[in-house]
Amino acid sequence: MSESKPPQEPIVDLARLNAWPGLADVPGEGPVESLEPLKGGAQNLLFTMRRADGTELVLRRPGRHAGEEAVKPFARESRVLTALAGTPVPHPRLHASCLDARVIGAPFSVLEKIEGFMPRGDLPGGYGADPEWRRKLAFELVGGAASLAAVDPGAIGLGDLSRTDGWLDKQISRYLKMLHGYRETDGYTEHESPLVDVVAAWLEDNRPKTWHRGIVHGDLQFANVMFRHDAPELAAIVDWEMAAVGDPLLDLAWILTAWHEEGDPPGGDPQLRPWDGMPGRAELVGHWATLTGRDVADFRWFQVLACFRLAALLERSFVLALGGRTNRATGDGLHAYAGRLWAKAEQEIGRS
Repeated sequence: MSESKPPQEPIVDLARLNAWPGLADVPGEGPVESLEPLKGGAQNLLFTMRRADGTELVLRRPGRHAGEEAVKPFARESRVLTALAGTPVPHPRLHASCLDARVIGAPFSVLEKIEGFMPRGDLPGGYGADPEWRRKLAFELVGGAASLAAVDPGAIGLGDLSRTDGWLDKQISRYLKMLHGYRETDGYTEHESPLVDVVAAWLEDNRPKTWHRGIVHGDLQFANVMFRHDAPELAAIVDWEMAAVGDPLLDLAWILTAWHEEGDPPGGDPQLRPWDGMPGRAELVGHWATLTGRDVADFRWFQVLACFRLAALLERSFVLALGGRTNRATGDGLHAYAGRLWAKAEQEIGRS
């Protein structure tokens, strides 16, 4: 007869949450009466937090098995959101942040609830029915990146958010070291792209002489933004735990790694359906340049860099899957996505 497993603690214990002194500083009156899971969190969990007077907020915490390392990204996001208050950058207001895992068992934050949706898969309403809405969606996303690029990190207290000495050099060496490290995993080398060192060498040989200091979100994509339901407008950029000081042109390039247009390497489907009506990369780069006043002559280098960085991160998931530490089918899918990124980087390298 097998022993029964002890019941798990709830993801968020309402009694412990309601005993938290910081609750007095967030909007609403009375105790928290319910927490309803929200879709959208990948590594972190999101809940609609409803107080006795009907006020709805969002509670965000890491997954159940997150360790002490979860504190650092929550601290970073809280600092960034606090600094962005009052800027034109669309973001959820941070009402409170608690880094003491003893309160509910993990660090957490309480955020403004944004009315909107994350555009992934089949688009709803006007976005799915009207190509002009989809076109506007693309320009709004790039406009959000431009609004962040316009913020001086030093002026809002984020000048020391991350170390920036040798920033251009480190972009290549850091991720190349990561990629080379994967070769120590059994079963990886026969699947490794032959373009790893080719792309790294091109990045080294064509590195820009200068870079522009700004705030980089670090993972700006459809999965980390929210749009209004009733109009093709960006409601908020979310998930700021990877924010750093760097060149904001990288955020634009990151967005466009997920783009699909005629002449791209084969493989993979657009993240949104339907895709027709979307502007091409060149038009979006021009839009960002107009909004920021930046010279985008080095954009191709940043596009290759974004492919290189993202492929390195995706390959880490594949390596974990090879070792049995994550789902193999998921790892294989991300490895295939990395393959498309290597092909896109090769295509950009070959452009005259």
